[in-house]
Amino acid sequence: MRESAEADFAEFYEATWPRTLAVTYALTGDRGVAEELAQEAYVKAWSNWGKVSHYDQPAAWVRQVATRLSVSRWRRSKVAASWLARNRREAVAAPPDETSTALVQALLQIPEPQRRAVVLHHLADLPVDEVARIEHSPVGTIKARLSRGRTALAALLADDPADEPNGAHTHA
Repeated sequence: MRESAEADFAEFYEATWPRTLAVTYALTGDRGVAEELAQEAYVKAWSNWGKVSHYDQPAAWVRQVATRLSVSRWRRSKVAASWLARNRREAVAAPPDETSTALVQALLQIPEPQRRAVVLHHLADLPVDEVARIEHSPVGTIKARLSRGRTALAALLADDPADEPNGAHTHA
């Protein structure tokens, strides 16, 4: 019985997913949120599949649940936005200084693995072994990325091209 219910539900899901997703997407305007809400509706359908499967239009039931979930999410976000508007203190952040802007521009020019290592170690202030754990890489690899990244950044951030090693940019 259980296997046939699973197969029945899987077939139902495959047949009705596109329309349910289209409804939630039209309501939310956000594909990720729409998928999340549609999935939640299907979880509710599966939890009650013994009953829902006997409805005249189980797909309509799922779409109605997805619609209600969408409306509830919209209401919650509206209440939260209203609360924030009433209680948020206006904090005006200063624009980034020239040094920060130059650093970000230079970071964008080095290879991504080096950039991640430099940012995690130097800006997020994580120890090398923690960076290695996050990156799923050996500590030696992270140390090499840090060394190469710092060398590349030094060249990119040098005020005078004569200050660069061998007079050229290095991105090794």
